Amino acid sequence: MKKQTTLLLALLLALSLTACNSNNETTVSSSGTLQNRQSAISESVVSGEVSSSEEESAPSRESEQQSRVLVAYFSWADNAVIEGEVDAVASPSVVAPGNVQQLAGWVQEQTGGDLFSIQVTEPYPSDWDECLARANEERSENARPALTETVEAMSDYDVVFLGYPNWWYGSPMALLSFIEQNDLSGKQIYLFCSHGTGGLAKSVDEIASALPESAVLSENVFDVYEEDAASSENDILNWLKGVGY
Repeated sequence: MKKQTTLLLALLLALSLTACNSNNETTVSSSGTLQNRQSAISESVVSGEVSSSEEESAPSRESEQQSRVLVAYFSWADNAVIEGEVDAVASPSVVAPGNVQQLAGWVQEQTGGDLFSIQVTEPYPSDWDECLARANEERSENARPALTETVEAMSDYDVVFLGYPNWWYGSPMALLSFIEQNDLSGKQIYLFCSHGTGGLAKSVDEIASALPESAVLSENVFDVYEEDAASSENDILNWLKGVGY
């Protein structure tokens, strides 16, 4: 009897050890499968292969760069009636391409945006003194000169670059006409300006006040002295890189 009991205990012990070994093998096998999967994921990341779920969860840089861009500008050269010969030295911004027109072209090339020239129905004189007198009159009357056209499908654009010259210590009133006739709410606005000794003057504040529903990057405006505009391509390209383009 004693001998049979001993044999029975030995048999039970053997079965217990077999079960433990079986559990250990299952745990190691599961662990090995997990490690292999993690290794495969790491290799796919290194090789540039990412699952569709991982692609959807990661921010898409490409989609950000696909935001539609509009480059709208007001240039004296596009809004003047040329009468007789114009002194290109005394009035360089009225001779095509005008200062702002040239700046806008560089912005358009770098951003791949659509170019839009803001033009009035009643052109300005090509003589600077006469043009300045009219610009001063429009400012004193807070006028909004009529424009030849507006932008089609403005809602398609996410980012708008606005270019303009400093006219009589502020923005041209035609630029304010453009802002009021086109819904720019919710858009990112960047400004670039050509000016004389008056610098930006009140122009940035005027534009920002006219765009209360837009994000105007007023602390990072590109401005250039009018005599340096023609040679400022590298400067404006560096500015564009600084704002993400």
